[in-house]
Amino acid sequence: MNLYPLMFKPVYKDYPWGGSRIPETFNRNLSTGIYAESWEITDHNDGMSIVENGPYTGESFRSLLKQAPQAIISNRSKHDAFPLLIKLIDASKKLSVQVHPNDLTAAQYGGEPKTEMWYLLGDNKTAVYCGLQPNTTQHQFLAAVENNTSEELLQRIPVQKESAIFVRGGRVHAIDSGCLILEIQQSSNTTYRIYDWGRMGNDGKPRELHIEKAVEVINWDDTENPLVEPICLSQTDTLEHWQILACDYFKLDKWILNGSHVCTLDGSTFNALFIAEGQITLTWGSDNSLTVPTGRSVLIPAGLSSYTLTGTGTILRTALP
Repeated sequence: MNLYPLMFKPVYKDYPWGGSRIPETFNRNLSTGIYAESWEITDHNDGMSIVENGPYTGESFRSLLKQAPQAIISNRSKHDAFPLLIKLIDASKKLSVQVHPNDLTAAQYGGEPKTEMWYLLGDNKTAVYCGLQPNTTQHQFLAAVENNTSEELLQRIPVQKESAIFVRGGRVHAIDSGCLILEIQQSSNTTYRIYDWGRMGNDGKPRELHIEKAVEVINWDDTENPLVEPICLSQTDTLEHWQILACDYFKLDKWILNGSHVCTLDGSTFNALFIAEGQITLTWGSDNSLTVPTGRSVLIPAGLSSYTLTGTGTILRTALP
């Protein structure tokens, strides 16, 4: 298989809480409309990545994965499905109060497990809701949902640019208005909506709630602080390397680049890069190059032994742990 850095056509979602910051912030030439989410790298039936560069232009991500899963994902991979979904979120309005199953409750009750993290990209200060207030019981929470006061039982966490939030499966959460986010998650589109702020869907009717399913998967004992503190791993004249988060499903690093940096891969993981600021040129092989502008994503297959980044900017790198 011809291995090279892959760029994909974003898959856009027009959920009613979305806005226009994704095309405006990242200079995407799109028609006027609602762009709530941009699925950047996805191997999911609800939104499939299509290659937009190089010899495989026009092919689906899934077709490539079926051909060479270990060369793209990891030499440790036992499956041909991409394990993550990487997306941008523009919350012009509050998202619903919701929860996702974890591995255990998905196996027990159905649905796809989803642990996720949010990295704030916008310059503005805003907030997220993540986790229940300590000692909240199921009875109290359901009564609050019935009385439209569930917000009072959620932990409201002020966030700003570069804040990072970890959301385990089973943790009740909501994204507040004003958030522009890079989300890294397990490959899943299972969401159990608990409360939707009285909002109507695109069809003019209230969106469906899934309270019975939510109750089955909520972790009532989850009191962990979801706010993540980054760790500086190294610093040179050309590169600052920060660890944002490492969990069982993925890890996220931040590279602040000013010059050139050679990245080597041992086959154990892909590198999924999002250019948060600046413009970066990727080179690999003898004379291959690709320029990736601000706000775009690129997937480096696990089997590509090395690549070089050149430029000035901030790069968010997702990899397997």
